[in-house]
Amino acid sequence: MESNYHTLKRTDNQLIMITHLSQLLTYITGFGGLIVPLIIWATQKENVEGMDAHGKAIINFQLSIIIYCILSIPLILVFGLGILTLILIGILAFIMPIVNAIKASNGELPSYPLSLNFVS
Repeated sequence: MESNYHTLKRTDNQLIMITHLSQLLTYITGFGGLIVPLIIWATQKENVEGMDAHGKAIINFQLSIIIYCILSIPLILVFGLGILTLILIGILAFIMPIVNAIKASNGELPSYPLSLNFVS
């Protein structure tokens, strides 16, 4: 027998903020900046209000960062341009999760520049 009961999503800006900040695990452990937010998003998108939008933005940003890093490697041979782009990507990948964690704590939607849309 099918139920028409729908669970209400809870508001949890702290969990969304932690999801954004978990991207910084890459700087601490060398990995985890994609895996941990992916797990949080996948398990909580049905339970937490706004988690789906934030999670998609995080996953798209992390996948974009990986693509940009891979594309920067051949550019190292072109006047060291790839080294400059890797530095800029590293700075962007460090600052934007912090900025969007602050936005999330205020209930605002995230915005990640140069983010390609893989998950919509």
